[in-house]
Amino acid sequence: MKATRLRLLPWPGPNGQRAYTPDDCPDGRIARLADRVEAEQLSTAEAVLSLSRGMLGTGLPIEPDECTYLMKRLSECLEDMIRVAESRGGRLPEPNPLDAESESLEGQS
Repeated sequence: MKATRLRLLPWPGPNGQRAYTPDDCPDGRIARLADRVEAEQLSTAEAVLSLSRGMLGTGLPIEPDECTYLMKRLSECLEDMIRVAESRGGRLPEPNPLDAESESLEGQS
């Protein structure tokens, strides 16, 4: 019996733990929802990054409460993006050792 791979979901479980779903149905309801949430998280991270660059690029001093708010948002986005990267990396196909061997042989020619 083939073991089902699990997909790390882009949101935490009820107690803050990692949440997973079987990855054998990439067109299923949970997978599609996870894809949408990942896209929203990426969009949010891009917006927060743009905001932070704008704030830092003015050369003006940033108030402590503004800096605290910005650091919290950047930390949240970074945490989300790490989870998305780990989830997507876990779904990459296993490398074929024969492909790596043929590439190394081609590089020797």
